[in-house]
Amino acid sequence: MTHAKRGTFLVIEGIDGVGKSTLLRRLARSLRHRGLSVAVRREPSDSRLGALAQSAAAEDPWTGAVYFTVDRHLAAPALERDLRSHDVVIQDRSFYSTLAYQGSALPARDRRRLTQLQRAAAREPDRVILLDLPISEALRRLGGRDRRRGPLERERTLRRVAAAYRGLARSRRWQRLDARAPPDELLRRVLDGLDLLPAPRRGRSRRRRR
Repeated sequence: MTHAKRGTFLVIEGIDGVGKSTLLRRLARSLRHRGLSVAVRREPSDSRLGALAQSAAAEDPWTGAVYFTVDRHLAAPALERDLRSHDVVIQDRSFYSTLAYQGSALPARDRRRLTQLQRAAAREPDRVILLDLPISEALRRLGGRDRRRGPLERERTLRRVAAAYRGLARSRRWQRLDARAPPDELLRRVLDGLDLLPAPRRGRSRRRRR
């Protein structure tokens, strides 16, 4: 039995304010210049579910995690289509965000249950890029945004989540980078570490960028 080819699934993770969106844009542009077809995705996919998840998570981490998981489940078919039709899919956040943000607020037993749920419901990324940043710098960057700070962006929460991310980053699939590095250096280090990338596909028409 032959299996359909699928693209490489890359995820960028980190607490709010580390620069995920900036790296995602630069990485997608660089890979396209190399001749690869790239799809860009973000979580949550549904803004309504995302708002419900954010609101619920402040008081009930498990309920917030369930909302994020429902959003992820509904977006799964579109992710699979992108993986079948592109060389690379780059996504801002994944189920690891749920484990870091909501999972780290749960007792150990519930945290294990949540981990099992996420791994059963979501696709495992081929590579996770963690942008790590001191909390003081993350808060400074967040303070420059033209909006009120949300409940998941408070200092105590960010410290807990950053520690959870560092624990997750011990996996061989992860690449942990200091987000204080210049943008060009961050991009170079990510590209140097992408040994999982396939060779560019030949003989196809140029796909519409997403």
